[in-house]
Amino acid sequence: MRRGAEGERARRGDADAALVSRIRLLALWDGCMYGLVMSMAGMPPGAVPLFAAESPRPGAPYESPQAPRSNTLTHLTGEPPMTPLIDRPTGDLPVPAIKYRRVRRAVLEATAAPALVVLLLIVWQFSVPLFGISTFVLPTPLDVLKRTVTDYALLWTHTQVTLLEVVFGFGAAIVTGIPIALAIFYSRLFEKAVYPVLVGLQTIPKAALAPLLVLYLGYGWAPKVFLAFLISFFPIVISTVVGLQALDKGMINLARSMGASEWQTFFKIRLPAALPNIFGGLKVGISLAVIGAVIGEYVAAEKGLGYLQLQANSQFDTTLNFATVVMISMIGIVLYVLLGIVERRVVYQKESAV
Repeated sequence: MRRGAEGERARRGDADAALVSRIRLLALWDGCMYGLVMSMAGMPPGAVPLFAAESPRPGAPYESPQAPRSNTLTHLTGEPPMTPLIDRPTGDLPVPAIKYRRVRRAVLEATAAPALVVLLLIVWQFSVPLFGISTFVLPTPLDVLKRTVTDYALLWTHTQVTLLEVVFGFGAAIVTGIPIALAIFYSRLFEKAVYPVLVGLQTIPKAALAPLLVLYLGYGWAPKVFLAFLISFFPIVISTVVGLQALDKGMINLARSMGASEWQTFFKIRLPAALPNIFGGLKVGISLAVIGAVIGEYVAAEKGLGYLQLQANSQFDTTLNFATVVMISMIGIVLYVLLGIVERRVVYQKESAV
């Protein structure tokens, strides 16, 4: 009997030992999986994930999810719970891959155009001597740069004249174009009467009007400013009308049903929705205004970059001609960039207000 009882206890002891071994293996596996999951989730080892938090039993005291919980394996194995084998260093987390891609894409987009310009200038610089082209016909970029620095005072004097003509003409186009666009949008009769006339004026080449403007307005600033105004007026009107018409009528009906007045509907809904189109027309208009001012200076002027370019052509000074073209381009680029900065600020503030 005693031997039978001892044998039974021995078998039970072996079974308990086997059970403890299995539990230890399960605990080791659980610790490995826990550490792997937590490291992939980017959480510290001691944190309790939301999916692992147990719901409190009825009548049980509340226990914080971050508080350490008793491990049932401790009572069976007599050992503390296993710590994760895969640990993550503390401190600032590395930049996520998606953020890195966004930063890289933003850098590439910002540097793509300058890199292309630099590449074209390098090709231009080495192609002139490589193909034996005379610098009298095609000067190198370095020659143009040297001439720009040498004659900077002369170029800047004429640049100021052209810049003022562009600014005044473009400003006049804004002041008159946007109100006319509003009248076209709100009055169908005005649209039927004025819109065909605007389209007809736009089809006329502005260079053909330049001699007539000089005849009627003289040799001063007036013909150049008016030509810059005339060539940039139509894009501003069209873009404003399109922006006002692009708004969903459901939003207008909703605002009216809530008691909004016509002024509130315009300034709170119509204008913010039309701003991207309006600024698109302004960007096109500012580029065309530069062209209009220079065309007016070609016909009749005593100052300005167009006048200086004609003087360079008459003297067969190709390098000065290219330097003048560079200054004309710089006027358009600077004004376009400034308008883009204003667009980002105004459109962002309007969208935030809405």
